[in-house]
This record gives sequence, C-alpha cells and structure tokens, in this order.
Amino acid sequence: MSTPFPFTAVVGQDDLRLALLLNAVSPAVGGVLVRGEKGTAKSTAVRALSALMPEVPVVPGCRFSCDPGAPDPACPDGPHEAGAGSRRPARMVELPVGASEDRLVGALDIERALAEGVKAFEPGLLADAHRGILYVDEVNLLHDHLVDLLLDAAAMGASYVEREGVSVRHAARFLLVGTMNPEEGELRPQLLDRFGLTVEVAASREPDQRVEVVRRRLAYDDDPAGFAARWADEETAVRQRIVAARELLPSVRLGDGALRQIAATCAAFEVDGMRADIVMARTATALAAWAGRTDVLAEDVRQAALLALPHRRRRNPFDAPGLDEDKLDETLEEFSGDGEGDEDPDPDGPGGGGGQPPSEGPRGDGGSGARPEAGEDGEPQASGAGEQTPVRASEPFRTKVLSVPGIGEGAAGRRSRARTEHGRTTGARRPRGALTKLHLAATVQAAAPHQRARGRSGRGLVVRRDDLRQAVREGREGNLVLFVVDASGSMAARQRMSAVKGAVLSLLLDAYQRRDKVGLVTFRGSAADVALPPTSSVDAAAARLESLPTGGRTPLAAGLLKAHEVLRVERLRDPARRALVVVVTDGRATGGPEPVALAGRAARLLAAEEVASVVVDCESGPVRLGLAGQLAGELGGTAVTLDELRADSIAGLVKDVQRRAA
Repeated sequence: MSTPFPFTAVVGQDDLRLALLLNAVSPAVGGVLVRGEKGTAKSTAVRALSALMPEVPVVPGCRFSCDPGAPDPACPDGPHEAGAGSRRPARMVELPVGASEDRLVGALDIERALAEGVKAFEPGLLADAHRGILYVDEVNLLHDHLVDLLLDAAAMGASYVEREGVSVRHAARFLLVGTMNPEEGELRPQLLDRFGLTVEVAASREPDQRVEVVRRRLAYDDDPAGFAARWADEETAVRQRIVAARELLPSVRLGDGALRQIAATCAAFEVDGMRADIVMARTATALAAWAGRTDVLAEDVRQAALLALPHRRRRNPFDAPGLDEDKLDETLEEFSGDGEGDEDPDPDGPGGGGGQPPSEGPRGDGGSGARPEAGEDGEPQASGAGEQTPVRASEPFRTKVLSVPGIGEGAAGRRSRARTEHGRTTGARRPRGALTKLHLAATVQAAAPHQRARGRSGRGLVVRRDDLRQAVREGREGNLVLFVVDASGSMAARQRMSAVKGAVLSLLLDAYQRRDKVGLVTFRGSAADVALPPTSSVDAAAARLESLPTGGRTPLAAGLLKAHEVLRVERLRDPARRALVVVVTDGRATGGPEPVALAGRAARLLAAEEVASVVVDCESGPVRLGLAGQLAGELGGTAVTLDELRADSIAGLVKDVQRRAA
C-alpha cells in the first residue's frame, strides 16, 4: 500500500483543511464539496485525511462494518450479538465517475432470487464506505441518477435496494467528499444544497508559498516513507485532537443567541429551505469542539456561514459563488448580544483559533471564493473596420423546449427522446453484457416453455442465464448545443447585439437545466474562432459571450465550416451525443470571392449530415433581404427573426424541424 501525503504537510488551503477536519469531527455536518482549478491539492488533501481518521471497531466478518457496541438490527449479514469485536483503520472508498448503479449500491443475484427466493446480495461501494470516507473525484461529471442515490444515502444514513419485489437495506453513514473543476460543468443547485460545506480553492500567487509546495512535493516523491516519518508527530497530534473533539462534541452548547445569528444570516442571504440553518448549527458546534470549547461563539457562526452558505446562494449558473462578508458582519453585529457565550474569544487564549487548522507556512488563498478576472479573448482585429467595445447582454428570459428529431442513445439528460437506463419501459431484449434492469414478465415468458425439460418439480421457477431479459427504457438525453454567433460589423449595433446576447444567454440557461454540453463559435473579420470548445460549463460560455467584441466583415462560410469541424471532432469523442446548431446572424456574407455561394455550400454540407439547426435572423430595418431565411433553407432548418425571440418562440422552431424530418 502506497504512503499517502501527510495531511499536515499540505501548504496553505486552510479553509479546505478546516472543512475536512470539521466533518471528521462531526460527520453530521454533511460532507464537503471542493471546487477549484486543477493542481490545487484537492485530491491530495482528501486522501491524506483518511490517515487521520480514528480506527473503527467492527463485527468480525460483517461485510457492512457493523459497530459491535450497537450492531445494526437490520444488517443483511446479521443479526449480530453485541461484543468486543475488532478494530481496523477507517476506509476511504473512491467512486469512479464511470461507475454503474450496481457498483454504487450493490447488486442482487436476480437468478438466485427468482429460482431460490433468497436475497443473495453483493454489497456496493456505499457499504464499503460505511463509517469511513466516500470520495468522488469530478463529482460534477457523475451521472445525475448516481448523484441522487449517493446524496440520498448520505442524508438518510442508509442504502435501499429494491428490485422486482426483493428488498435489501443496510446502514451507510460516511463522510462524503466531492471535488470538481467548475470549468467542466456545474452541479444542479438542488444537488449543491445536499453537500454540507463547500470550499473554493485556488493556487497561491505568493512565490514563497509556491516554492514550499514544490519543495515538499519533490521531497515526498523522492522518499514517501521518509517524508511521512518527518511529519508523524504532527499527524499524531491532529489525530488525537480529532478524537478529543469527538468526545467533547455532545457537551457543546448552542445558545439562543448563536441560533438567532444563524437564522438571521440565512434569512439575510435568502437561502432556500432550512437545510442551511441546520448545517450552520452543526458546523458551528463542530468548530467549538475543534477549538476545545463547550460554547459556540459569534466567530464560530461567522466561519460556519462562510463554509455553508456560498453554494446555496446560486440561483442560476451565471451567479458567481461567494458571500458578501461585509453584509455577513453587519448581520452578525445586529443580532449579537442576544444570548450568552457570544463574545469574541481572546485570540491568544486557550479557546482561540477554533477556525484554523494546524498550518505550516503562510496562509494560502484557497477557499477565499475569489475568482481571477477573465480577460479579453484576444480575437484578431477585424479587417476594414475598428473593433467595437463589447456590450452587455439584455436580461435572459425563459425559453420553450428545444429538441433534436428522432430517438438517440446519448448521455442521460432532459432534452431529446432517447433510450436510457432510466425512464418508462417500452420493451425487452437480451442483455448485452451485465444485466442492469430486469424485465420480469419477459424473463418469465422466456423461461416458462422449458420448465418440464429442465425437470422442474417444486414451486420455484427454473431460470437460466439465457432466459434473462433486459428492460428497454425511454427517457431523455442531453445534447450538444453549438452556438454559431455572427460578431461582424453588421451585428455591431449596440441594441441589436445586446438583444442577441440576451437570447443566447436564455438558451444557455435552458441548456444548463437540461444537462447539455454547449459550444461557442464566433466569426468576424476574415476567420472564425472556437470561442469555447464543447463543455458542460455553461457559465464559461456566458463569460465568453459577455466579453465578445464585434466588428469587421462577415465570413459566414468560415463560421459554418468551423462548426462542421467542431461537430466532427466531437462525434469522435462522444459519438452517441447528438447536436443542435443555433446560428445567430443576419445572413449577410461578405469578404472573399463569392461569399454568398460559399456560405450556401457550407450550409449544405451540414444539411447533408442531418444536423438539426435553427437560424436566428438578426436583420433589422425597413428593408430586409431575407438572407437568414435562405440560409435556414440550405441548412434544412428553420429561421426566426430576432423580434420573435421575446415571444418565447425560438425553442418551438425545432418542432418544425421534427415535422420536416418525419
């Protein structure tokens, strides 16, 4: 077994380490979601925490890690008699992004269940993680239905497997930690809310701290065991402090004054529901226990708010995470002095420093919630005209449902019809590989004619592997919505471009809600650029759109050909994901020889590959040439004028595409 990097040797990232330690003290806090750019020690800190967790007593031979002092009466391996048991280190279990539902919750032996009527259950990762740590790297890339199962188990402390009348339940209490890079896509707000705490991490900009990070990493890589030995005393001290804080936790008093501050803070920041209040209360209590105190202070409430509220304030993917600390301080000050134990502690006294983990070196900037400012995209200067200053988008609005014709087989989502693992059952087939969803009626029907030949004598049905049938289900898939936006001089009128950006933002918000990937191609001057390759991060697309400059000629053909290239590459990466191209232009094509004819040939190239498309006609003025409509015809799609966007009609256009395809 490899030697993990010591937790106390992590440089900076104080908020990340504190959030992990608070969950180690009180798993009821609800876990940690760690957001940040790549290379910021997210995974290193989580894996290092497992070495600090106290050993757990277990019932020998129990696959579900029952506590011998209080065994689970419903344990599938039980019943167990109370006894001394044995001790083992707390486990850290990793959930791969590509894991199946059976791997997460466990699997029933369907064949034995049907033939013998027994609950032959193989535990999954939730059972392995009981009383330990469950770590999900890139949790934002995990399928939604797996995230739902995971968070339901974390909230209820138990996992339930129900299939074809066979039911298994086992305890599943664990410290849940997820890490993610926001550039690769966001979690839905309702899933964000299920994580107790969140931390934003970023690499330090201090040269001395970066030097220390490199120095320690190189020393660890050269001699992992020797490096860990040099930090053994610090690791032991933190481990003992976790044990002491756990023992003190039941004695911590959460006074009425602190409770009023918690409630007032959640109300002031308009967070939805009551989960934030409960998480803040548990976090503040854990902070006091970590500091060795039995009273919750105002500083504990403040630190709890910084960890528990930022991710609960996001209403849509375009909202920046974070918390207004001035507003937080004003709220706490307004409701201070309403109860006992709310005075600020002496920072040099024995009860001070409750919000700081053991640290080596200067404080880092991890978890500050700050994001580096996005710069200009650096697009080339337009030929023949000066570059226009980017304009702000108008307010986004709600759109109707866009969908792609036919039935796909792409990743689960909420847009177009598709054959998926979840949805309504439409038929049955022989399983391809492992059986995941049994079609009971079809299985019985396949086995019934062979019962006499198989020598059936009892009540049980004699079922063989060849009899099993997989349920075919129809649900919804996510698509790739590729925006091709005209940024030429003819689009540069400020009012028109503001409306265009507002319409695209509206569709981006819809794509976020429907779990799509999005991409952004812009064209102006003499070329087209991929402003954003296909990604699940719609907030990144919104940021690129907001800073989009305009000016120059209109290389429409270049934009369509660039879209064709993007789709070709994406089909190689994800062949099952279908695309919808949204072209935002007035249809004019200028620059180069025969620009209109060249644009028509590029459009027909996309049409030949049966790519679903919508053209948003941005032409304005009393005299209109109707070029966008001609472009839509060559694409095999539908055109809509810019004025019609406010009538919420754009999303309904793809229904016309469906009718044409039919």
